Order: sequence, then C-alpha cells, then structure tokens
Amino acid sequence: MDRPRRRLETPIGAVTLLLGFEGPVRISGAGRVTASLVSVYSGLTTTAVVGEHAGRVAGVEVLLAPWAAFTLFGTPQHELADRVVDPDELPHDLGAGVGGRWRGTGELAAALTALPTWAERFGLLDDVFARWSAAGTPSAVRVRRAWSLLVRSAGAIPVPRLAEEVGWSVRQLENRFREQIGLGPKAAARVLRLQRARRLLAAGRGLAETAASCGFYDQAHLSGEFKAMTGFTPRQFTAARGLPGQEAPVADQVSGDRLNGEATSLVLPVSMGERGADFSKTRRPR
Repeated sequence: MDRPRRRLETPIGAVTLLLGFEGPVRISGAGRVTASLVSVYSGLTTTAVVGEHAGRVAGVEVLLAPWAAFTLFGTPQHELADRVVDPDELPHDLGAGVGGRWRGTGELAAALTALPTWAERFGLLDDVFARWSAAGTPSAVRVRRAWSLLVRSAGAIPVPRLAEEVGWSVRQLENRFREQIGLGPKAAARVLRLQRARRLLAAGRGLAETAASCGFYDQAHLSGEFKAMTGFTPRQFTAARGLPGQEAPVADQVSGDRLNGEATSLVLPVSMGERGADFSKTRRPR
C-alpha cells in the first residue's frame, strides 16, 4: 500500500539482513545515528529501533544466528552491535571462492527482484548462503555450542556455568562471544530472557508468573528490563498490541511480527493516522 508506515522492533536473538528491492527504510533509535537504507544489516541489539518508510518499500528479510552472520560477513560482530549499516559497506568479499557470481548484497537483491516467485527467491538465497558460508570465516565450535545452550535456556543459564560447559574461562567466553555473537554472554542472555517474557505475556501469562518463569527477581525487575529494552512497560506493550480502537487492529499487529508466535513488533502511529508495515517474507534464524 502506498502510504507511510512506522513500526517498533524489539531486540531479538538474531542478526537481521534486509535485502531491499525498492524504497529506503529509515531506522532510528535512542542513542543511534539515524540511517536511511534500501538494504540493511542490523547486528544484535539490547534496545528497540523504529523503522519507517514513505509508502513504497519491498524486500526480503533474513534472520541469521549471530555466529552464522559472523561467518557470512567476516566482520567482528561487536563492531556491528546496536548498529545498522548497508551490508555492502562491510569489508568481507562475499564473492570470494565461489566464482564471483554474487559479489555483494546489492547484486543479490537485484537478482532476487528479477525472479517471478518467492519459491525461486528462497531457492536462490539457500544456494548463495551455502556458498558464502563455505567460503566465509569459520565460527568457533565452542561459540556455537555456548550460543545453543544460551538459546535453549532462554538466557537462564549463568555465565560461569556456560563457560564451564564449553571448556573456556569466563574471560575467553566473553571475548569470543563479543567477536562472533556481537554482545557479551550476559547481555545476550538479557535479550533472550526478554524475548521469552514477551512470548509468555502475549500468550496471556501474568506478570508474576512470567517474571518467575524467565528468571527475573520479581515483577519490578521484569518491568525495568522491559522498559529499558523496548521503551514500554509490559502492560503498555501488551495493551498497545491489542487495545480496541487502535489505528492498527490486533490482526495487523500479529502479522507484523518478525518471528512466528512471538511478540516482536509494535505498530506505531505516524502522521495522518496511518498504520505500520510489514515485509512480505521472513526467514527464521538458521
């Protein structure tokens, strides 16, 4: 639809790669430099961002496990945490070792645009990412193991125990996490705990039960973390997603979420009372 749209995106445990076909997205957030980009690479973040456009935008969004993003782009992920950049500005030569057919995301986005169906687009993405991954910078097995344990526990596993599980000191784990994940393990755990809390609240769980289930000290701790990382209290966030009479009805709020079954996004009002946007397709983290 040719009308302005604006949406708040909360932190999730994935790196975002948006391959834009048409029109820029303006991305802003507290303490960030505002950027207007057609294609976007967004590292892990502990605070929400707002994406908006003037009414004409198209693209495919791919959500990557952070260690996979490190392999694909070869850039220390701590340099990209809490940032958005044009992926073609990253120094890694994506065409190296694979015949140079797709040497960057701009060329890849153009090739995707030319294909007539989403099935063909996803087939091309699978092929290209497999090639880029094979030619990229390998991530550490222990980092992948630690990330898997942290995700499975929804951020509940203590950092010393996580380090012990993979056979590193806490300092080694922190250094490698920052390099290949983008955030230290403690900050990454905050994101994953909040992600689970949003999911439970969206499913109708109460604040006290959610706080206890996700490892927060109490409701006040949950509310403080929620406000710090999203800009809303839990009650404000859940009400905004489902309050009758809003500009964006509940169905639109749900369809805009970036992960199936998770409360990741919030449609925001824009000038002239228009409503928020979502993209046509989204890939789950690998």
